[in-house]
Amino acid sequence: MTPRTVRHAGERALLVECADLGEVLGLHAVLTAAPLPGQLEVLPAARTLFVRAADRRARDRLVTLLRDLPAAADARPEGDVVQVDTVYDGADLAEVAALTAMSADAVVAAHTGQVWTAAFGGFAPGFAYLVGEHAALDVPRRATPRTAVPAGAVGLAGHFSAVYPRRSPGGWQLLGRTAAPVWDLDRDPPALLRPGARVRFRAVREVVTAVVPTPPAAPVADEGPALVVLAAGTQSLVQDLGRPGRLDLGVSPSGAADRGSARQANRLVGNPREAAVVETVLGGLALRAVGDHVLAVSGARAPLTALRDGSVARTPPTDDPFALYDGEELRVGHPDAGLRVYLAVRGGLAVAPVLGSRSTDVLSGTGPAPLATGTVLPVGPPPGTAVARSEPPRVAAAPGDVLEVPVTLGPREDWVTPESVERLLGQEWTVGVRSNRVGVRLEGAALDRADDAELASEGTVAGAVQVPADGQPVVFLADHPVTGGYPVVAVVRDAALDTLAQVRPGDRVRFRLR
Repeated sequence: MTPRTVRHAGERALLVECADLGEVLGLHAVLTAAPLPGQLEVLPAARTLFVRAADRRARDRLVTLLRDLPAAADARPEGDVVQVDTVYDGADLAEVAALTAMSADAVVAAHTGQVWTAAFGGFAPGFAYLVGEHAALDVPRRATPRTAVPAGAVGLAGHFSAVYPRRSPGGWQLLGRTAAPVWDLDRDPPALLRPGARVRFRAVREVVTAVVPTPPAAPVADEGPALVVLAAGTQSLVQDLGRPGRLDLGVSPSGAADRGSARQANRLVGNPREAAVVETVLGGLALRAVGDHVLAVSGARAPLTALRDGSVARTPPTDDPFALYDGEELRVGHPDAGLRVYLAVRGGLAVAPVLGSRSTDVLSGTGPAPLATGTVLPVGPPPGTAVARSEPPRVAAAPGDVLEVPVTLGPREDWVTPESVERLLGQEWTVGVRSNRVGVRLEGAALDRADDAELASEGTVAGAVQVPADGQPVVFLADHPVTGGYPVVAVVRDAALDTLAQVRPGDRVRFRLR
């Protein structure tokens, strides 16, 4: 066997290149059945296997092992087949018929007449890339993607088929629709079509969705210790340290964008480091205390005001624990430096966890809803540990400074020209206004592709510097998609992600190799 190419994808991940999808599935089967030392998670894709490692040393040891590890000869499952009832009335059915030189009825017959295998997930939770038994329906994506594809749409792209689990943008050719619940958080596991599942589509005239009557609401108990949102500000979310280990469901780890600031706020009030906090952008958040609480605010340096009966009672410091008494209000002002503010309360926010985490993932919609006026945030019992003393601020005021961001090159730096690699590292990039928790969008002299071929989707990491078709890089943050189809030419060092999460639109950054 010829040794595989194994590429670094940052400090704690690898991309293993395989000969074809069969080898990907075979290697995935081997690593799932018998994980290698230091292996945390694996994610199959069309031609690569993404491997997340415990640390840099584990990553380097895995490189040698993965180059020569034999893949299972036949990883195709032999279990039950999931039936997906589908109405074939899609907007692109006639187009697919023309592209394949078939009639519309023949397209439906080809789609329903084979067993599809869920090869890998990505794009969105519950979205599975299905591979058929033959290539009769190999069609390109639409030249212009739709801005909104409805949930349940059944589509084709390349030699894959898929069901959209929720309304989202997409460029697949739409054949029809189904009511099959491909993503249901009340089910364990929530994804109907996980990697390895076998699927058969069945043509029906109409899909029927069972409606379960909503039971009457239970009586509301007396209000316990809580924080009540009076004003939500800009994108105020509940966050903890995320939900790793769910890549095969298409679920990003998510969690606080600036993990260090979230941990610091928790440390100051004596919470465990993983307790849930509020993450808010550029101030404007206002809360009222139900019961007496100890709070701390870290991250972007925002002025704080505590009010009682509408009058200013005091101005608490940031990065220092303080009391907020029953009935008092806390208002978070506009920070003088940084973007994201983190507020912790002793006992942590006791909202219901989703898939083991209280984090809100804005890309997939997983987790608690964004805060709104009237949201009640229950507070858990206080921990046994004491509050901490004040700590130095993590975000320094540096107007006009250029932030230096350390990166490693790869795994796909060869997909842009050598001149573009120099341009990536040699110029100052401006942070764009469309930046968010999914990624920091950068503006500057565009990077040029060395290869115009379409890159098959493959696993990504937070910190990945992806180059879309317009040549303007996007640096993935906490809520990034688990797979992507644009080349990742560099990856930001893990220690620098917290700092990058605090940049504002208009700030300037420069990448440097390290």
